[in-house]
Amino acid sequence: MNNINGGGGRRQALSSVDFYRRVPKDLTEATILGAFMSACAMIVMAVLFFSETLAFATTETVTTIAVDENTSPQIRLNFNITMLDLHCDYVSVDVWDALGTNRQNVTKNVDKWQLDEEGKRRIFSGRNREARELKHDEHDKTLEEMHAEEGVHAIALTKENFKPFLEENPMAFIDLYAPWCVWCQRLAPTWETLAQEVKKLEMPVGVAKVDCMAEADLCREQKIMAFPTLRWYHDGEPVSPDYKMDRTVTALIGYAKRKLDMDEKFKEWDKKNQQADEEERARKRSLYQQNRPEHPGCQVSGHLMVNRVPGNFHIEAKSKNFNLNAALTNVSHIVNHLSFGEPVDQTSRKTKRILKQVDEKHKQFAPMDNTVYVTEMSHAAHHHYIKVVSTHLEMGQSSNNRLTTYQFLEQSQVVHYFDTDVPEARFSYDISPMSVVVSKEGRKWYDYLTSLCAIIGGTFTTLGLIDAVLYSILKPKKL
Repeated sequence: MNNINGGGGRRQALSSVDFYRRVPKDLTEATILGAFMSACAMIVMAVLFFSETLAFATTETVTTIAVDENTSPQIRLNFNITMLDLHCDYVSVDVWDALGTNRQNVTKNVDKWQLDEEGKRRIFSGRNREARELKHDEHDKTLEEMHAEEGVHAIALTKENFKPFLEENPMAFIDLYAPWCVWCQRLAPTWETLAQEVKKLEMPVGVAKVDCMAEADLCREQKIMAFPTLRWYHDGEPVSPDYKMDRTVTALIGYAKRKLDMDEKFKEWDKKNQQADEEERARKRSLYQQNRPEHPGCQVSGHLMVNRVPGNFHIEAKSKNFNLNAALTNVSHIVNHLSFGEPVDQTSRKTKRILKQVDEKHKQFAPMDNTVYVTEMSHAAHHHYIKVVSTHLEMGQSSNNRLTTYQFLEQSQVVHYFDTDVPEARFSYDISPMSVVVSKEGRKWYDYLTSLCAIIGGTFTTLGLIDAVLYSILKPKKL
């Protein structure tokens, strides 16, 4: 009997802490209003449950700003730019930054391609290596002394007698120069000596010269970009490419002989040439027949390692052996590609998966690609101002879902130069110390379960209170 009483007391003590005490069924009453409220509660809980489940399954893109944690002192700059009216011989890539870096004619990791008239690659101009300095003859006499003692042999041409001279001389070799050009001054006695030698050898070649300062219109018509320009004319038409080898009498005479030997009409100008090897002359004639007009377009591509400070890289026209004509230097260009950081492999599955989850507004990796910047005015060029921001794409917790790239914004404007300055296509960049973190965020599982419990409890309690109020109002009054 004591055991029975003891067991009942323990059960009674345990049930005293029951949070969910039940009302006996004989004390409850089912009503139509209660049934209606129960149906409403089920519908509301079902709608809220579906909405909460959909929110749990959906992720959203979140963008945050943070200090860039990249400790690398340099950043890679990738570029592929087509210069529409600048020969590869004159293209120079220079770099400058706020730390005092000043690299002229960068050659490492930079390639140049000469283009044809259709803009297609024609000749690989080699890496952007330093051009060798051309050889020049040394003369004991000045040009004035040579004229005083031996007369003038290189004929000075003007716009009036230029075409008559070409009509009179089917084969002509002309020096288009500027008096202020140091290379032209150094070449002048050599050119006069060349004219003398051509006359002594009785070569059917007209040797002349044009002062481009005095005959600016003529040189503009001939599109003289650099001084001195040594151009061969055949039947009144210029033969491309212009002569750009050593400026010695021997080299110039050899060039003129090759030009004559490659032409059927003039190949036998010297009886001694009849003893030359016929196969070699046939090969040279074949090369002459295959010669195609040279287009000034040049494609420059590669990458630079630049410091993570404000700076610029610019493409300008200059040469160790020529002085550029600022009035005819046009640096119109097409930006085929420009980006920062290691190239993003758009074909890899990892990259495709990550980029697929990123909005388009976070994909400004190369906004300048395939953009044309044409300058029609003289002494002017486009300058570009670029703001670079490191961007971290974090589409998951694992490293396979993370990608570091660089976005940038760009503005361009046409800058005018002084008449004596050679224009340049400049790309100024400023790398932000802040970074953008783009990530995907979703609901935690415990947050989801908590919300479900809140939905069930809140709905049940709220509609229960409403039901109690309505019941107290609508229940029949006792008489």
